[in-house]
Amino acid sequence: MDLAAIVPPGATASRSLVVTEDLTVGHWAEGMPPVFGTPFLIYLMEVAAADVLKPYLPEGWATVGAQVNVSHLAATPLGMTVTATAKLVSATERTATFEVVAHDGVEKVGEGTHVRGAVDLARFERRWKAKAQAAGETRPGIGTASGE
Repeated sequence: MDLAAIVPPGATASRSLVVTEDLTVGHWAEGMPPVFGTPFLIYLMEVAAADVLKPYLPEGWATVGAQVNVSHLAATPLGMTVTATAKLVSATERTATFEVVAHDGVEKVGEGTHVRGAVDLARFERRWKAKAQAAGETRPGIGTASGE
């Protein structure tokens, strides 16, 4: 898999999300305001970056987050829409680096960089299931013969 060879430099994608109660800091931390939480901002940026690569990947391949360097610049209240845009700035054989920016329609609320790695899903699944089994995971469907 050579991401540098298959994804055009500068490729972009965007994802939008309405800030609902479960995506606010106040939902997860008592006494905090109902504003968009940083983990959800980062996730939205990651999804936008994954969307850049998705159309170029062969069947059986996906990307996973590998590195995040994001600043959450401003609060976004409940009910507003946040749009994250990812732009491919460089790629190697197995990784892609993005500039990510988020806006809430009033101002820029986040910016940074994100790196994703390409994985063969079958190999990835074998590895995480083996790890779960080695750790003694016993929930049905995870790392056990009954879940395979």
